[in-house]
Amino acid sequence: MTMFRRLTRFLRHDETGTLMAEAVLVLPFMLWSYLALFVYWDNYRAINIVQKAAYTISDMISREQVAITDAYITGLDSMMEYLIDQDQDAKIRVSSITWSDINNRYEVRWSRSAHNAMPQLTTGTVAALAGQLPTLYNGDFVVLVEVEVNYTPAFKVGLGNQTLKQFIVTRPRFVSPICLVGAPCT
Repeated sequence: MTMFRRLTRFLRHDETGTLMAEAVLVLPFMLWSYLALFVYWDNYRAINIVQKAAYTISDMISREQVAITDAYITGLDSMMEYLIDQDQDAKIRVSSITWSDINNRYEVRWSRSAHNAMPQLTTGTVAALAGQLPTLYNGDFVVLVEVEVNYTPAFKVGLGNQTLKQFIVTRPRFVSPICLVGAPCT
């Protein structure tokens, strides 16, 4: 019987204030979870926006029927920054690449970056990207658009600063190759 009395005495204890104690323990975790969801959602949103903007730029270049200029590429950079979030800075590099059966390699016809933000690709440096480029026939051309955007999360919840990168290869639609004023175009 003493065991029964002890159990009933234990169950009858005053429980006032337990709700406040539970709230103090759970509320920080709930707030952190809410902020974390916001930051991760914003990160995926930023990735999506950068990807769509980069594909828009690539599609615009692939439809050109006249030689483009350095000013055009600078304008593409301005448009890229208009399409993404205002607090982000974009770097863009556009390159024309072909395959040579004679040399058995990808060759860069021209490469430009707006404001020289990224180094120009060369035939030597494009060899490192060969695994990411499609198989081409001799003399086929593609346009490579590379975009880099720095992303800083609004709150520190385990997601650090990132560089969002896009690597888009597009075949010219109407003319092959896309030429650049001042660069050899064959």
